Amino acid sequence: MMSDQPIHDSRITRLIELALMEDIGAGDVTTDGTVGESVRGYAEFLCKTSGTIAGLEIAGLVFSLCDEDALLTPRLADGSKVSAGQVVATVKGPARGLLRGERTALNFLQRMSGIATETARYVEAVRGTGARITDTRKTAPGLRALDKMAVRLGGGVNHRFGLDDMALIKDNHIVAAGGITRAVAACQKYLEARGLDLALEVETTSLDEVEEVLGCSGVRRIMLDNFPLEAMRRAVERIARRLEVEASGGITLDTVRAVAETGVDFISVGALTHSVMALDISLEMFPHA
Repeated sequence: MMSDQPIHDSRITRLIELALMEDIGAGDVTTDGTVGESVRGYAEFLCKTSGTIAGLEIAGLVFSLCDEDALLTPRLADGSKVSAGQVVATVKGPARGLLRGERTALNFLQRMSGIATETARYVEAVRGTGARITDTRKTAPGLRALDKMAVRLGGGVNHRFGLDDMALIKDNHIVAAGGITRAVAACQKYLEARGLDLALEVETTSLDEVEEVLGCSGVRRIMLDNFPLEAMRRAVERIARRLEVEASGGITLDTVRAVAETGVDFISVGALTHSVMALDISLEMFPHA
């Protein structure tokens, strides 16, 4: 559905294993060539900029897959605010395992924290309006589970996870089906025939299209795509809470407050995940812990 979707451990584990295989390949020749098997290490994750931390649990899984004796201890919870110079977690265990997992753990942690940080900025910008910030499917291929987890940790909500958990009729569907009314009717018939109890959303690009959607039954949410603010206000007034309303299209931190004040329920922002600025985090190691 459109809200929080559970993330299965097997999916996350499989993703981390693929990332480690990509990085380690046949073996970490530098680590194995310079560090003895008996050497133990201790390391600290240090934030170099302020933001919202996300992915500590994932980083811990990375190290545990590298060596079952590696243990990551968070200093604070995922979703917490962090300041520059703050140590957010420590990890200790066999030094070889820590070094093998270092880059992969940081890649996940920095990306997820960047997404959570940006999401938190948008959430703060619309505070008090009632509008909720939501993501899109504009995620890095293969990383959607973690990208969407990071959005939640930043205070946002998830839109559909994939093409199978919600029906979203967009402009190209409408063209191919021969119009909004036909597209909605055909989709409803398809869902009912298969016993699928899924939410149905329709994208609109004009007030006339909004009126047409309002004449259809069974729609839960209407998307206002690239509407000017005044047209968005008029659409919200016309919908009058009969359907959930989502604003979408080119929304930035500079414009999101004004969009929220039109009265929409959701604001979808692709930039949360498709244009990620990683949070600057380093791993500083100390030998022989």
